[in-house]
Amino acid sequence: MQYRPEGCIIDTEENKRLTATPEGLTEAIKKGIILEARALMCTNSHDLIVDLPCAKGIIRRIDGAEGIKEGSTRDIALISRVNKIVCFKVKQLYLSENNELTAELSRKAAQEECAAEYISSLAAGDIIEARVTHHEKFGSFVDIGCGLPSLLPIDTMSVSRIVHPSDRFKTGQLIKVIVNANVNGRIYLTHKELLGTWSENAALFSPGETVPGIVRSVEEYGIFIELTPNLAGLAEPREGIVPGDSVSVYIKTIIPDKMKIKLIIVDVCDCSPQTPLKYFINSAHIDRWEYSTSLSEKNIYSDFR
Repeated sequence: MQYRPEGCIIDTEENKRLTATPEGLTEAIKKGIILEARALMCTNSHDLIVDLPCAKGIIRRIDGAEGIKEGSTRDIALISRVNKIVCFKVKQLYLSENNELTAELSRKAAQEECAAEYISSLAAGDIIEARVTHHEKFGSFVDIGCGLPSLLPIDTMSVSRIVHPSDRFKTGQLIKVIVNANVNGRIYLTHKELLGTWSENAALFSPGETVPGIVRSVEEYGIFIELTPNLAGLAEPREGIVPGDSVSVYIKTIIPDKMKIKLIIVDVCDCSPQTPLKYFINSAHIDRWEYSTSLSEKNIYSDFR
């Protein structure tokens, strides 16, 4: 698929071939191919200078992003691309006054094509790629294609609750997301459904095992510890434990009908407090997801139909 988050095609053989020579850039013009390269700097007029092997690449401010001309996108969207990979379509090649081969590029043209040919066709339940660009307290902004942004709210990231999106994702991380809705081209996203049901996650563990976990909340009656992003257990209260601690825990019991796991904290560990993502869904679309077990009185689900 050609409409991917920025940074996904820069190392492909086609991208390397087409950006290496004037002939390759000319071919890209004729065929309308979207390419990628690294933005080296942003000038005082907010033009992006792009690293091309065979020419000086320039993305003029007005071509830097969809919405710049209208004012709906701020110039920070251009400044923040410095030293990062940008996508673009080649508009023209010419010799400058000092006889330097110059390539006029348009990131906006790539984004407009992506929006028309790809984003507009997305439907609820579609599973797509996204790259995390930056975090806010309420969620992570992600690139869903050619630098076009969407928001992944913090409460959709996992079943296990987190304090900040950086507890779940790293900036620049390539992840999968599910389209929750497409309202006139504005894409709403979710993520937790990809991380498995209670039963799928609980099947990874057995009573009697000692495993790593992350403390997510400390209550008077116990300590909630994340074993996976979609599975948490409860340990008895213990002094000196705070949210974010990495711990080792002994699994006492697993109770499917109540969707509960009872734990005992063995030790506090000096290691990175982040659990890896494991995706349980490999298809390109999902209609319905049921987190709850068949024995549970709770009914936790997502319906994309």
